[in-house]
Amino acid sequence: MSFHDAVVPAYLQILGSLTGLLTKAEAHCEAKKIEPAVLLGSRLYPDMLPLTKQVQLVCDHAARGCARLTHSEVPSTPDTETTFGELKQRLAKTIDYVKSFQPAQFDGGDVKEVTFPVGPGRTMTLKGQQFLNAFSFPNFYFHAVTAHGILRHNGVEIGKRDFLGVS
Repeated sequence: MSFHDAVVPAYLQILGSLTGLLTKAEAHCEAKKIEPAVLLGSRLYPDMLPLTKQVQLVCDHAARGCARLTHSEVPSTPDTETTFGELKQRLAKTIDYVKSFQPAQFDGGDVKEVTFPVGPGRTMTLKGQQFLNAFSFPNFYFHAVTAHGILRHNGVEIGKRDFLGVS
């Protein structure tokens, strides 16, 4: 399996499934007469980030992960989304961006060094495979699962098949 095939399809699967989750969440709000901003601002616990930020971070980890693994310019996307439609648009743009990477761009990326921020004024350097497995994927999946948990906790009828994008 190529490094591209280990990276890109995994990101695309969950980015696509989140689009479906947000569509179901939007329909849930309409059916239950819930103001969308209430669900978009929901958290699993008061000190956790809200749904909107969870989706933004999923997009960031996918786009920045691909960029760092291919030594491309790391994109910066302002966090301005406040509606389901805007979040789905951000997901669509991220999907297009991830799809734009060609397999050859990942050649050797598993052993090349990747330097990335780990806090204010701090960086860490790992080999590409270690960066992917120990940082990028865990953060990407953490925020995706948290978004799913927020929606499920708030009554949106979704399950594991929805998270996997196979419902």
